Amino acid sequence: MPIAPAPTPWAFPACSSWDPDDDLVALGADLEPGTLVTAYGLGLFPMPVTLDGEEHLGWFSPVERGVLPLDGLRVSRSLRRSARDFEIRIDTAFDEVVGACGSPDRADGWITPDFRHAYGRLHRLGWAHSVEAWRDGRLAGGLYGVSVGGLFAGESMFHRERDASKVALLALVELLRDEYADRRLLDVQWQTPHLASLGVVRRPRADYLAALGRSLDVPLPDPFRVDDR
Repeated sequence: MPIAPAPTPWAFPACSSWDPDDDLVALGADLEPGTLVTAYGLGLFPMPVTLDGEEHLGWFSPVERGVLPLDGLRVSRSLRRSARDFEIRIDTAFDEVVGACGSPDRADGWITPDFRHAYGRLHRLGWAHSVEAWRDGRLAGGLYGVSVGGLFAGESMFHRERDASKVALLALVELLRDEYADRRLLDVQWQTPHLASLGVVRRPRADYLAALGRSLDVPLPDPFRVDDR
């Protein structure tokens, strides 16, 4: 099991009070491990947000949540062929994956040094994980996210070689398709056109929260367990 962090001193708003038309649920709190684990278990995730010219820590629960059904990933023949060219590793280069996802060269970059530090701490406690695609001893692409019970909350992915991030996603889906697959939840926050092309669907917030509640007491997938690393 992951190492339990110190409890958060913050109280998030009850979901019954969330604005049904607004993805943003709350502002403030911190990025301590206990706060993050609590938030993900409630269906929230953090991102920086600027309001009236000031930067805040925002907590989001999209009204329409992006979810990838484990039987819904669209895998082309060319992607299957590409997958043979990469070696998949789990949690061997977490900091490098997060750093690549947070590269300042990315136009939509939001992964600040504070976020990199926070998720690095979560990783060392066994709550955050990376799925990596390697070729010829070089990290070619990958993704990272937070795993709480049967939830895997995907945060970001990157590639340095064609198809490398998709190969990592394919590997993650195959990892999650175990005997608990019907209760696992692969969350990608929002559905974008790119993610929709891979099979990501939108789920109403209430449906997502219900599925989350069913997933939290599911064991972690074997490769993510601290005692297996």
